[in-house]
Amino acid sequence: MASSQHASTGGSVSLLFVLLVACLASSASAFNITRLLGEFSDFSSFNDLLTQTKLAEEINRRQTITVLALDNGAAGGVSSLPSDVQRKVLAMHVVLDYYDTAKLEAIKGKSAVLTTLFQSSGQATDRMGFLNFTKRADGSMVFGSAEPGAQMAAHIVKSVASRPYNISVLQVSAAIVPPGVGGKAPAKGKKKAAPPPSDAEEEAPAPGPSDDDDEASADAPAADGPGPSADGPVADGPMADGPSADGPAGAGSDDAADAPEGSAAGRVLAGAGLGILAMLLLII
Repeated sequence: MASSQHASTGGSVSLLFVLLVACLASSASAFNITRLLGEFSDFSSFNDLLTQTKLAEEINRRQTITVLALDNGAAGGVSSLPSDVQRKVLAMHVVLDYYDTAKLEAIKGKSAVLTTLFQSSGQATDRMGFLNFTKRADGSMVFGSAEPGAQMAAHIVKSVASRPYNISVLQVSAAIVPPGVGGKAPAKGKKKAAPPPSDAEEEAPAPGPSDDDDEASADAPAADGPGPSADGPVADGPMADGPSADGPAGAGSDDAADAPEGSAAGRVLAGAGLGILAMLLLII
């Protein structure tokens, strides 16, 4: 009798242990996002990206999660990003709480700020890892980055799957990419170097003498230039007015003879001497 009771007690303990292990195993893997999305071919690209960036493993370790899924068309833009940026952008589509359409409809004030897996990674700065949710007057529900100036462009299309209160998968119309998530902010533009001077602006050469200057130079006597040669004959110079060579020569004729025949001074002296000679002849 006692042995029977002991065996019964031992069997109950074993059954409880098995149930506890099964419960723990079940809670440890409440869902598998890869398998869940694998049932929908429209999300195959998004599902592959979650696997490649290893975000699927992080999602599966969570107990309560909301995934904002992108169909193949919307996921194409994320696929073209560098792998490290892909992970950040995809992590923005994982909300660290359970939200189905009914719960979003019930949010007071029709708007809320939600925490994402990107925020919990420690790589987000400021409000980069948060989402803004808003229910508009027309009934549409949209998500966008909580960074100042970010657009609210990701509309909820439909609910894909839900397992209250573990996981909810909602399709959104566009990828949510926070400003600056791709890297450093663009550097401030440097001042442009001054352009080289144009042909018109280059220094003009010093102007040469004009035609007027040439004419003035020709008319003005040279400062240091030599005068007519004293020894050279006067080619066409006019003869001084006075008596012919047959007249008697006086003192003036001697002065005129001493003066250079070809120079201007000689002609003046010759003229003066002849004038004196003529006056003497009149007196006599």
